Amino acid sequence: METVYEAAGGAEGMLRLAHAWHERVMADEVVSHAFHGGARPDHTERLAAYWGEALGGPPAYSGNYEDETYVARLHSGNGEHDEMNRRAIACFDEAVADAGLAGDGRLPAVLHDYFAWATTTTMYRHSGEDIPDGLSIPHWSWGGLEE
Repeated sequence: METVYEAAGGAEGMLRLAHAWHERVMADEVVSHAFHGGARPDHTERLAAYWGEALGGPPAYSGNYEDETYVARLHSGNGEHDEMNRRAIACFDEAVADAGLAGDGRLPAVLHDYFAWATTTTMYRHSGEDIPDGLSIPHWSWGGLEE
């Protein structure tokens, strides 16, 4: 069965999506606040690698960059921000279309579900001290979170 990563165009599709999302986020007056200190020059490449790995692609993020512990700690300690989350998800949904991934009726819904879950469940919920070492990147498939 084709993975979500493959259906989204593999590494190239993930990179288009990451670029489109980043553009939309930086144009949003609320969500862009998350980048008030600036973004790494390779942010979109790292993001594409992370999403790709989470959606059934190769371990490009954990093999070349960091693990889930790093990602969770990077996003921790900022408290609740429901409006920012909602707007980030809306930017993602629009970026799916911008990246040319809205053609298959099933793919946009699965990408939305993944991003909404990742945004509201795994990020911004802990202090850095609460996050254990050695976490693996969660994997998401057509049926949702893989246990």
